[in-house]
Amino acid sequence: MPRMTARSRHEEHRAATPLELFFDLCFVVAVAQAGARLVHSLAEGHVGHGIAGYLAVFFAIWWAWMNFTWFASAYDSDDPLYRVVTLVQIAGVLILAAGVPRAFDNGDYGVCIVGYIVMRLALTSQWLRAARSAASPGERRMALRYAAGLVVCQLGWVGLLFVPHTARSWVFVVLAAAELSVPVIAERTTQTTWHPHHIAERYGLFTLIVLGETVSAATVAVQQALDEHDALGDLLPLAGGGLLIVFAAWWIYFAVPIAGHLTSNQQAFVWGYGHSVLLGSAAAIGAGMEVAVEQRVGKAHISTAAASAAVTVPAAVFMLTVWALHARHFKRTTTQQLTLPVSALAILACSFAGERAVLFAGLVAAATVAIGATLSRRTGESPAQA
Repeated sequence: MPRMTARSRHEEHRAATPLELFFDLCFVVAVAQAGARLVHSLAEGHVGHGIAGYLAVFFAIWWAWMNFTWFASAYDSDDPLYRVVTLVQIAGVLILAAGVPRAFDNGDYGVCIVGYIVMRLALTSQWLRAARSAASPGERRMALRYAAGLVVCQLGWVGLLFVPHTARSWVFVVLAAAELSVPVIAERTTQTTWHPHHIAERYGLFTLIVLGETVSAATVAVQQALDEHDALGDLLPLAGGGLLIVFAAWWIYFAVPIAGHLTSNQQAFVWGYGHSVLLGSAAAIGAGMEVAVEQRVGKAHISTAAASAAVTVPAAVFMLTVWALHARHFKRTTTQQLTLPVSALAILACSFAGERAVLFAGLVAAATVAIGATLSRRTGESPAQA
């Protein structure tokens, strides 16, 4: 078996590979499934069930993606064996995506767990290969801890299938906490050599793909509504506002280069884990747009304010999360620090603006970008910053 040696954290010109991009694109299938089920639940007025199901399913999707991403940053050997094992992981992703509707609607995680087993067997073999090729006893222990943690947690997910439905939510929370603790425990003495610029690029690319899926979902929803109801006048303000929100989300996320901030595991783990909220809210914006479109043409059984909140709430959460993870580390003045939090509150307030709520929220998002760029120019920073 070829050796799998750790890559250097200071490697120059490190970039995402075509295989990693392919991996991301396959994951978007699962994200789209989760978004579609969220739309259905919210449109039928099942808000609590919809949000709880979405959070559980999105956590499973994001965590599987994150496991692969950080391993690849440290150990991507790009040899035939590594590629084949990664393709097996992609097969597991597609199985997971196929099981999303059952998990969301009925709490039946059987198919999703089968997908996780496929992914986990592949990833565990990667960690065992890394342990076999370790350059030091500490690195070998770290890799073996990862492998053991994956196996133990996966056994827990299999056990979830035999837990009574009334207790599954609590067991899910416990297992999710166990999953999050694996990297912290595994790397408590020896750290993987993840690459800051590579990690920042990988998260940025996945954010781009999720935002693209948001635009795609909203576009299809508008197109179908026009075909069935010919409501162009009602849908144009909604579509325009949604587009402004997504454009602003892209601008704000990529306004500052975050790689220089990722200098330790403590910072990187907080930043990386925080993206569960950021990516989940980004995907939910698209689902919210679909709900708002359905409500506008009379297909959703919810109020205008509730349909508007399906867009404004995730948009506001996205802005606050970007501020917490990225922007606040680069702001020099109090006014700059307050821009995104105040804008998030303003976007939430737009929920009560009736049929123009999404349009007004989009205008607030656009104004946020303009204000941020102006303030940055005055302090001598890049005018792209918001």
